Amino acid sequence: QVQLVESGGGLVQAGDSLRLSCAASGRTFSMYAMGWFRQASGKEREFVAAITWRAGTTYYADSVKGRFTISRDNAKNTVYLQMNSLKPEDTGVYYCAVDTGRSFNLRVVGPYDYWGQGTQVTVSS
Repeated sequence: QVQLVESGGGLVQAGDSLRLSCAASGRTFSMYAMGWFRQASGKEREFVAAITWRAGTTYYADSVKGRFTISRDNAKNTVYLQMNSLKPEDTGVYYCAVDTGRSFNLRVVGPYDYWGQGTQVTVSS
């Protein structure tokens, strides 16, 4: 199994920045990709960004492209989400997740095997 712990959430104003971290432990050698998803109150969990662990190929939702950057530190088994120019609609609980199955589509919830507990991001206007 893979255990994930997110950190870095908080309350910020529109236009501010935050950096989320997700530290993985356990069977990290099995990780193919890591992703970030978010869930606003009353809404479904939605894709934000993903990165393949070895190649570092990145994927972004259109709503965050150009504002968010996903990166990873293989030595620390940690993935980051740098969030700039935050908007109120970015508010939600942010979850990191791991895919061990070499899925073709990393933009959906289904392929991910392990999930963190989530960290709250609140952006005030």
